[in-house]
Amino acid sequence: MKNWVLLIVFITVFSGAFSQQKVSLPKAYTFEEVSQLQFQEGKPVLVYLYTDWCKFCFAMKKNIFSDKEVISTINDSFYFIMFNGEQKKDIQFNNRLFQFKPSGVNTGIHELAEAIATINGKVSYPSLIILNTKNEIQFQVDSFLNKNQLLGLLNNYLNNKEKSAKSK
Repeated sequence: MKNWVLLIVFITVFSGAFSQQKVSLPKAYTFEEVSQLQFQEGKPVLVYLYTDWCKFCFAMKKNIFSDKEVISTINDSFYFIMFNGEQKKDIQFNNRLFQFKPSGVNTGIHELAEAIATINGKVSYPSLIILNTKNEIQFQVDSFLNKNQLLGLLNNYLNNKEKSAKSK
């Protein structure tokens, strides 16, 4: 009987431990934090633009940004911002105040999302934007990317950045 009790306790403890695991993601910053960090260590900024209702955004966050290789690449080489394009909070960035622009009762878009993610006159979700150390747009893509596509894009950007730094 004593062994059964110990077995049940053991199973309960370990099943609880495994079910409580959170999905790991890259270290995320706010736009305001990145503005301050750029003075300390200039790194490019990777902005992941999403919305709460976007299924592709959710899948990318859960399946792609939780990958250990993706996390390592982003944490080592970028400041990472997860930005909800429909958030209502004002954001001070690049010496400018960006605000939410309502377009209906519970709809709208943040001005900063429009400023960094407009491609061919529209903003799509999910979008990835790379800003250089001067917060200038270097790259934009507005689609779901799998792990290999994302790592290829990030590594290509980093390699081109390194080549241009050597040629100066």
